[in-house]
Amino acid sequence: MTENDNNLKKSALLNAYIASFGNVTQSCKAVDLSRETFYRWRKEDKEFDQAIRDAEPAERFLDFLESKLVDKINNGDTTSIIFALKTKGKKRGYIERQEIQMDGAIESKIIEWNPAKEE
Repeated sequence: MTENDNNLKKSALLNAYIASFGNVTQSCKAVDLSRETFYRWRKEDKEFDQAIRDAEPAERFLDFLESKLVDKINNGDTTSIIFALKTKGKKRGYIERQEIQMDGAIESKIIEWNPAKEE
């Protein structure tokens, strides 16, 4: 493989990595490369490694999930609406909680256990 071919594959791999939100296996399958190649390129090519690190999906994936939740809410999905209210609407009382009422003192006894003696 020529250097130009490698650069094209690296670019395709980076795009697949971004599209799969950082799933290395899916990224490699999409461009027909092994995981070993992915990690070797990261080790040997500092620019490629930096591009992968810059594409880390944590925030982008949360943005993606939030956009899907908003789509569901816009379509009237009751479960999604309830979830959003329970997470984002806590200040307005949309929260499940348990109330425990204590009406008296708690009593307890310690029971000592003694093993039976062998006869």
